[in-house]
Amino acid sequence: MELLTIGAFARASRLSAKALRLYDELGLLVPARVDPVSGYRLYDPAQLPRARLVAWLRRLGMPLARIRSVCGLDAAGAAAEVRAYWAEVEAATAERRDLAAFLVSHLSHEEAPVSAPSITSPYAIRYAALSDAGRVRESNQDTAYAGSRLLAVADGFGPSGGPASAAAVQALRRLESGDGLPAGGLLDALHDAVEEAGRAVRDATGGDTEAGTTLTAMLLDGSRLALVHIGDSRAYLLRDGGLFRVTTDHTLVQSLLDEGRLTEEEAASHPQASLLLRALYEGGDPTPQLRLHDALPGDRYLLCSDGLSRVVASREIERVLRACDEPRQAVLDLVAAANRAGGPDNVSCVVADVVEA
Repeated sequence: MELLTIGAFARASRLSAKALRLYDELGLLVPARVDPVSGYRLYDPAQLPRARLVAWLRRLGMPLARIRSVCGLDAAGAAAEVRAYWAEVEAATAERRDLAAFLVSHLSHEEAPVSAPSITSPYAIRYAALSDAGRVRESNQDTAYAGSRLLAVADGFGPSGGPASAAAVQALRRLESGDGLPAGGLLDALHDAVEEAGRAVRDATGGDTEAGTTLTAMLLDGSRLALVHIGDSRAYLLRDGGLFRVTTDHTLVQSLLDEGRLTEEEAASHPQASLLLRALYEGGDPTPQLRLHDALPGDRYLLCSDGLSRVVASREIERVLRACDEPRQAVLDLVAAANRAGGPDNVSCVVADVVEA
């Protein structure tokens, strides 16, 4: 069959001649022959399906290294890899969407000084916090905190996990009074506080790469609750009769779920269920999830370590949150539920109700 010039092949494959030269250099789409005199690249028409696949994948935004991997698979394997890639894109897009919504809300409101919550906030929170070592662990490396504006749970790990979780929460507590908040507003304040928490954790662990902490916290600001989250502690919202999870676990298992490589049943018993992809520790990815929620009277928030969420089913968590009138009774009952389920890990809970100020 007659070979195609690079121009003809470019038109047929919807790729530019410049792209074809690049893909040749990378070994992704090598010409069938190169003219020894002119140096012109010539392509076999049978290469068109691969070239069109490359063009489609590039239009999808897939990196060239991953495209090379996809092109080496059979049809079923390639389809699975494209599906996994797109799940990653959607997860990343969802997180950026949350940040964009946060920015829109943040920039659309003229912020009153955060240091004067008693004047500016139409709402208050009733709260309770409880942390327990559980039935198996000898020590408690969790930290739970609840105050008039700040709620926080941190789950330490490694040899210095306890000091790490305490240091992270302590770094955020300056937000409660508003002392030292930068003029840029709530978003910058949260981001800076997480960076400060990361430094505090490194100091507390002496730079030990095996020790660190998760961190999930909420700050009441006027009629809004701002969330900062990194790791696999969780935040839930009970509103209008339904329980909603408002954080995403930064774990290997969650990423495999997002990519469609695991089912919920497989994830529940996965041997690397506790492997974190993000946390506060030396050398870790400290990028937090930031979200902004409109607070409504009657809302009930739960922040908890994975010592609760891994062993107590969400329907039981919801039942307890519905049944208890007071936050204090709710945290007592949730910790008791985790311990009845074997208490294999430290368990910490913060429950907060949004009320009229």
